[in-house]
Amino acid sequence: MDRCRRFAVTTKTRAKSRIFEAVHQTAGDLHRLGFIDKRKMRRFDALCLDPVPEYDSGKIRALRDHLQLSQAVLAAVLNTSLSTVRKWEIGEKHPSGPSLKLLDLLDRKGLEAVL
Repeated sequence: MDRCRRFAVTTKTRAKSRIFEAVHQTAGDLHRLGFIDKRKMRRFDALCLDPVPEYDSGKIRALRDHLQLSQAVLAAVLNTSLSTVRKWEIGEKHPSGPSLKLLDLLDRKGLEAVL
């Protein structure tokens, strides 16, 4: 099961990816055998999460249009202000942290995933 982070295709990063994958697989085996507890295994899992992509103003607007949401409804879904969504869409601000993760979730899985 390849859950480790994807890197740009260079020799150095390809080696890092293989190393991450091998370490994660070994940690999973040790967890199944009882040598690593659940908390430590979660840390290994977190190391191998895919990075959340950036969302620029155009991508946010396209996502909102695709989901057929108003700015006010998108703000409510993301638990942020209407002003913040407006600023994202004109490029004054950029989403980060939980908002960025929720935008990615909306993009990948749809509105039902966050409601």
